[in-house]
Amino acid sequence: MLILRSAALFVLAALFEIGGAWLVWQGVREHRGWLWIGAGVLALGAYGFAATLQPDAHFGRILAAYGGVFVAGSLAWGAVADGYRPDRWDIAGALVCLAGMALIMWAPRDAS
Repeated sequence: MLILRSAALFVLAALFEIGGAWLVWQGVREHRGWLWIGAGVLALGAYGFAATLQPDAHFGRILAAYGGVFVAGSLAWGAVADGYRPDRWDIAGALVCLAGMALIMWAPRDAS
């Protein structure tokens, strides 16, 4: 259950961070305006809070592991929101990143 909670928090954090960055991108690069930029800034702030809800207490571990989620999530967001089609190398790289994330977060560790 702890792994499921942690994974759900990573997905939530990815939605906030990637979504926030996308909103800022849309506001600036696609000239959608300050409302989009402001919504993006709020979402990016929410990402910071979502990361603190992880059950592990180590900031460096959580942010390092989140990097793998960010890579895979960014490719997925691009495919859904912008019509980007990841190629086999994008997908393979994302799977490697997710495997690294799983090792960092959920490998059995000595309690000492």
